[in-house]
Amino acid sequence: MISKLISKLGYTRFIALSFIPVILLGTFLLCLPISSKTGEWTNFIDSLFTSVSATCVTGLIVFDTFTHWTVFGQIVILIMIQIGGLGLMTIITMISIFLRKKINMRERKMMMQSSGNTQIDCTLKLVKKIVGGTFIFEGIGAVLLAFRFCPQMGMLKGIYYSCFHAISAFCNAGFDLMGNQTGQYSSLTSFAGSGYVTLVICLLIMIGGIGFLTWKDIAVKKTRFKEYSMQTKVILVTTAILIVIPAVFFFFSDFANEPLKDRICMSVFQAVTPRLSL
Repeated sequence: MISKLISKLGYTRFIALSFIPVILLGTFLLCLPISSKTGEWTNFIDSLFTSVSATCVTGLIVFDTFTHWTVFGQIVILIMIQIGGLGLMTIITMISIFLRKKINMRERKMMMQSSGNTQIDCTLKLVKKIVGGTFIFEGIGAVLLAFRFCPQMGMLKGIYYSCFHAISAFCNAGFDLMGNQTGQYSSLTSFAGSGYVTLVICLLIMIGGIGFLTWKDIAVKKTRFKEYSMQTKVILVTTAILIVIPAVFFFFSDFANEPLKDRICMSVFQAVTPRLSL
């Protein structure tokens, strides 16, 4: 049945529509009283909006993530962020590999389309590198953030917050749990002058934002910029331009009256986040 559906819709449409079950399941889970700190049902539209925003990593919210959602609801959101960041087909393929299920040609073609690869014979290797690289970068980011969050929040809470924000930043999702710091919708404003936190978050956003194929090109060709593919060159140059120019603008305008360290941190962070959707 699935094969017939793929044949009828085509790979691109099937991949796009495959997110609908994830979104609907996330919506149902977020509607449940266990997901809300009030212990009441959250209305369908608000839950749907949050589910779509998390899965499509847009960063738009109707409720402050910490204030409204319980830990259960936050984990549901985090799982949808990870699915959206990696791609549903990538996750399904890795589960199939883990279960030692044979990946047929149709599934390989769909995976190639989903990952943006152009060579079908290298697709499974690319998927493994995508998943491995994602967890490595998110893990390193979580460890680095834990050095700051754990002393401030306690061990368990600090680890949880570190993991949540590392995943959210790397997937360019825009969700945060800092509503308990300086009020609802405060985001990371309480760390505005923390060069350490802003640097880690910015690096995670940039590394996650440039894309998997760009990683691959850089990993193979190292610092030999002339040998990079045209796509990689365009992504890196455009990213640099869209970060450096706004950062300089913010440094001399909006944050001109701030202390120098805060001024630099705020300018860079403000330039990075609109460019890469946090």
